[in-house]
Amino acid sequence: MLEQPFDRNKHVYKNDVFVELVKDAVRFFNGTPVHPLPPPRPFQGTGVYALYYIGQDGMYNRYGELNRLAYNHPIYVGKAVPRGWRQARVSDSATTQSNELFNRLREHSRNIAVGAHLELANFKCRFVIFESEGSDMISTIEAALIKLHKPLWNVALDGFGNHTPGNGRFQQAKSDWDVVHPGRAWADKCTGVHNTLELVLLNIKRHLDSIG
Repeated sequence: MLEQPFDRNKHVYKNDVFVELVKDAVRFFNGTPVHPLPPPRPFQGTGVYALYYIGQDGMYNRYGELNRLAYNHPIYVGKAVPRGWRQARVSDSATTQSNELFNRLREHSRNIAVGAHLELANFKCRFVIFESEGSDMISTIEAALIKLHKPLWNVALDGFGNHTPGNGRFQQAKSDWDVVHPGRAWADKCTGVHNTLELVLLNIKRHLDSIG
């Protein structure tokens, strides 16, 4: 087979239908009901979720002001994927569903409950469940929502979604989120050099000044 001259345009994928599909999923997401964190009862499924701050005081009161009339400004967006998803072994069909999405929201609620300077009652959540082939859209919709909203805990204060490091990995620094909201026991075991509280608070202020 003859080698062809390099042409970048032949490698660029474009599909207006795909773009509209993402926009439609985002519109559906924005219309889903808002619940306390965690939701009032367990449910099956995987998908994408957002957390909203509604408190009227504290360092995040700007979000509380913006979300007073409508939940349009998430402080965090995340996803819960089917088991085995990263190895492409499963799709979240009706017969293989687990409680991954609910469990992730419950985990977040526990982290917020133990985090300093936070009150769980000041947080709400919404989510969309993707089933069967739709579960392939999970990462795409998560990325689209983060790009659209630029949530503080995604783009300016990293670490909220972190899990306990594996054995032998506590040499890493604690995240910026854990610097501002200490309380997770495993984060206190991290021995790396972390950012100063003053620097992290400055990054938060810069982000809050840019939204709304």
